[in-house]
Amino acid sequence: MTSSSSVATAVPSAPGPAGRALALLRALFLRLGVLPFMLAIAFVVFGSLSDQFLTVQNLVNLLRQSVYLILVAMGQMLALVTGGFDLSVGTVMAITSVVAALAMQFFGAALPDAAWLAIALGCACGMLAGLAVGLVNGIGVAFIGVSPFIVTLGVQSIGFGLALYLTGGVPVSGLPAGFSELFGFGTLLGVPVPIWVTAACVAAMGVLMGRMPTGTHLLAVGGNAKAAALSGIDTRRVLLVAYLLCAGLAAVSGLLLTARVETGEANLGGTVALESIAACVIAGVSLRGGMGRVPNVVMGAIFIGLVQNGMNLASVGSYLQMVVLGALLIVAVVADQLRHRVVAPGSH
Repeated sequence: MTSSSSVATAVPSAPGPAGRALALLRALFLRLGVLPFMLAIAFVVFGSLSDQFLTVQNLVNLLRQSVYLILVAMGQMLALVTGGFDLSVGTVMAITSVVAALAMQFFGAALPDAAWLAIALGCACGMLAGLAVGLVNGIGVAFIGVSPFIVTLGVQSIGFGLALYLTGGVPVSGLPAGFSELFGFGTLLGVPVPIWVTAACVAAMGVLMGRMPTGTHLLAVGGNAKAAALSGIDTRRVLLVAYLLCAGLAAVSGLLLTARVETGEANLGGTVALESIAACVIAGVSLRGGMGRVPNVVMGAIFIGLVQNGMNLASVGSYLQMVVLGALLIVAVVADQLRHRVVAPGSH
């Protein structure tokens, strides 16, 4: 009798509702990261602060506003999964915007009866200018071996200086009307054209990362560059592709935003580097490289747009919005560190 009773007291009691809830939250955090919790908090907070926040019209507007950051964040993810990052994505948007606008202005005057040819040539010039920035970044990181921080920071300064020099600090106007009518304000089947363009890019990125060897190589280089090289992966080529694709996606975003504002702007994308890194980190993209998923990054970018939209509706000033964005980035990085320690204890 005494033995059985002592055994019975040794059996641990079942966890209560609070313990089960904490265990469930912990499992969700380890599996999905901090993003679902931040989304839930944001919906509750901003939904209570503004009656307009949860309306269908506002949510559609939120998605339309988020497409530019979604594109840049997907490119930033490519740099992050290789173990680097790109601080020059804002410069790519500015250079693309200015060059495309100047080219459209030139070809529009030279070919007054071929507006769409002028638009196509202008977009091509803008994309090439943006890809040139990515090429410089890729060569510096992959072939010269300079730190991504130094290369992209230097290119950021050079690019913004060039954009200001080309425009004299004055926005480039006089673009063909069809450019803004289609890519800025046009709709297809009731859905804004920028959303269609972004959806196509998201689908292509999903195929690249999930179905093609390039995606596997990007993750392998970020996980362990030496092991990837020993397994036969050309790490230099992979890094070059990462920064080229990053610049290409930022250039597409720059073209769409140029169509939206109807001018070529040298200060376009001034804060997008911070926002794109924040979106990726909140989405669970590891700052150590080797980890990143396209759907999560899309949701991370939408979350950043959601926070900005909610703060605008709540009449929060732009300066305080910068404070909140920086705080979210710090929280996301701390959460990433905690998650990494729990998932991989003993790693450094």
